[in-house]
Amino acid sequence: MSLISINPFSGEILKKIDEWNIQEIKKKIKICYNSQKKWQNISINQKKDYLKNIANILDKNKKKYSKIITLEMGKPILQSKFEIEKCIKLCDYYSENSEIFLKDEIVKTDAKKSYVKYSPLGIILGIMPWNFPFWQVFRWAIPSLIAGNICILKHSSNVPQCGMIIEDIFQESGIGENIFCNIPIKSKNINYLIKNNSISAISLTGSSFAGAKMAEIAGSALKKNILELGGSDPFIVLPDADLKKTVDMAIKSRMQNNGQSCIAAKRFVVHENIFEDFKDSFINKTEKLIIGDPIDEKTDIGPLARKDLVDEIDEQVKTSVKLGAKILTGSEKIESKGFFYPPTVLTNIKNKMPVYNQETFGPIAPLIKVKNDKEAIKIANDTIYGLGASIWTNDYDKARKILNKIRAGSIFINEIVKSDPRLPFGGIKKSGYGRELSHYGIKEFVNIQTIYIK
Repeated sequence: MSLISINPFSGEILKKIDEWNIQEIKKKIKICYNSQKKWQNISINQKKDYLKNIANILDKNKKKYSKIITLEMGKPILQSKFEIEKCIKLCDYYSENSEIFLKDEIVKTDAKKSYVKYSPLGIILGIMPWNFPFWQVFRWAIPSLIAGNICILKHSSNVPQCGMIIEDIFQESGIGENIFCNIPIKSKNINYLIKNNSISAISLTGSSFAGAKMAEIAGSALKKNILELGGSDPFIVLPDADLKKTVDMAIKSRMQNNGQSCIAAKRFVVHENIFEDFKDSFINKTEKLIIGDPIDEKTDIGPLARKDLVDEIDEQVKTSVKLGAKILTGSEKIESKGFFYPPTVLTNIKNKMPVYNQETFGPIAPLIKVKNDKEAIKIANDTIYGLGASIWTNDYDKARKILNKIRAGSIFINEIVKSDPRLPFGGIKKSGYGRELSHYGIKEFVNIQTIYIK
């Protein structure tokens, strides 16, 4: 059996990579288990030097890595370059701050000395998605590694080359051969990895369905796990918002990565006083987006990552139209060898429609008119997800009142929802639990030990 890398723009097979069997997986885990004992004793200063090496390798090979991301999953090339640059910033952030984050915390008690110590758990399994094939691996792996853990990656089956290249980057940094390991397998062997006694914890980024399945298995084995799952982020536009800026950012938030982002704006909740102007401007800018080869720097929208994703988004739109949604632009499939779906804008949206109550992973934008702030808050919270939300207004006092009523892991005012190494990232409800990034993220996969000396 092989993992097959397919170019979603042309449909051509880029590479076939042999899938590992259980015996190969078992052997690698045993080697990694032994390596972790040595790795945790390496000084944090040495670990920081490796992070600097990784950042330099990423920077030196930015063009090459960007191209492989684009070829494997269709992200426009300029966005792929930005993804690599974000990984570099992540390495820099933890190089500068990890020693502070992991420093023993002295606590005054009746003891001669008492403190909190942060010790590594062991081997951390990362089950990672295809839509940000470098960034989402790095944001899990870098803090886990510098805390003294070892990382085993099960990457998404449609980006096997990205998984291999990331492993090469870590090895080239001098970190060692069995500190970060990519295991090329399909989903059928994930259960073995999760249940293996040498795996201490699991981080999964993916769909809510996949997260629930993984958590069930991890829970039965009493293993710590972090879930970063789907989203249906509301983009709330109040009457006094700067229309031009707000529409520009709405397009960016919904259409970046060809619409394939869990923190993309997925429901545009717009006050009736500004709705028509917002709608007309949004349609106008959407229709000007350039659809084409993602390797071309002029391209705004490339193909979706797989054919089944095109079929799924098409079905969500068609079902919503049958239930009364109106197409304002788009929706017609693009005849091509590649896996394209056109940027699509809909209105007359009701909560029973898939474009409202499901996660939509593609370039479609449902516009929802509301009468007042109360209705906007109700619709924003009317979702099984709770990843992010954004509010667009020049009235910051009103924005603060609204954000106190929004149920989400991140709320951004006059900015699109995005991850930042300096801030914790994660969701609530069916968007998952736990936090990545910042000092919160590095402490998710450590043993928070109490040390008490009488």
